[in-house]
Amino acid sequence: MATRPPRVAELLLLLPSLLLLLLHLLPRQVVSDPDDEACLSNLRSSLTDPNGSLRNWTADTFAAPCNDFTSYLEGVTCNNGRVYKLSLQGLSLGGALSTSLANCTNLQSLDLSSNTLSGAIPPELASLLNLAVLNLSSNRLSGLIPPELALCAYLNVLDLHANLLTGLIPDQLGLLVRLSTFDVSDNRLEGPIPALLANRTAVGGTAAAALPRFNASSFVGNKDLYGYPLPPKRGGGLSVLAIVGIGLGSGLLSLVLSFTAVCVWLRVTEKAAPMPGEEGKISHLMPDD
Repeated sequence: MATRPPRVAELLLLLPSLLLLLLHLLPRQVVSDPDDEACLSNLRSSLTDPNGSLRNWTADTFAAPCNDFTSYLEGVTCNNGRVYKLSLQGLSLGGALSTSLANCTNLQSLDLSSNTLSGAIPPELASLLNLAVLNLSSNRLSGLIPPELALCAYLNVLDLHANLLTGLIPDQLGLLVRLSTFDVSDNRLEGPIPALLANRTAVGGTAAAALPRFNASSFVGNKDLYGYPLPPKRGGGLSVLAIVGIGLGSGLLSLVLSFTAVCVWLRVTEKAAPMPGEEGKISHLMPDD
């Protein structure tokens, strides 16, 4: 029995499915985000890479760093065509942090730990409003901790330990209610530990709003930093031994001065007293009334 040729109507029904399959098989044109391109290219320019870990960070890949959820760049993770994670830890990278990192506006995690980065932490990082993780630990970063980081309201992790940071810990960081990991140990920070970071409990007066408390390990290694939860400073004033020594020294000096004064007084008194027999001689020389 002869097979009936497919009708035109049936072919038309299959046409949309065939078109979708064809579109899926064809390579899609990747459209890069200009902000991400500026972010990555300027970051690469600001870094030194002695081990060649960023060899594929080139102008061609900057033009299209993401293809949906995949990336062509070392240490870059994408989400829906945007850079959302930078993980460049332990690559011996030098140089400074580029202010253009602020252009990666979809960035949620930035990890540049265990490198040799120097210079200041850019306040422009406050523009990364989606940032949840910021790890810049174990570098050579210096200067102040930018209080503007408090604008990164979704920040869960802030790790700045083992750098050369100076100045005060900004009080504003205590307002980061999502912060669960905080470490500024082994820097050169000074002054009091902000109360909202030292004892983060019952914010708003309710037990349900209780937040984690950061213990002493988050703050140790800063010799001029003080306050709870750090233990009281030792050697901040005079030791007990020094106080006892000063007291004994002062007492001995007073004793020597008193003894010297008594000796001088006795010597003066001895010279002023009349010799035996001189009183009669004097009265003999005096005229009679």
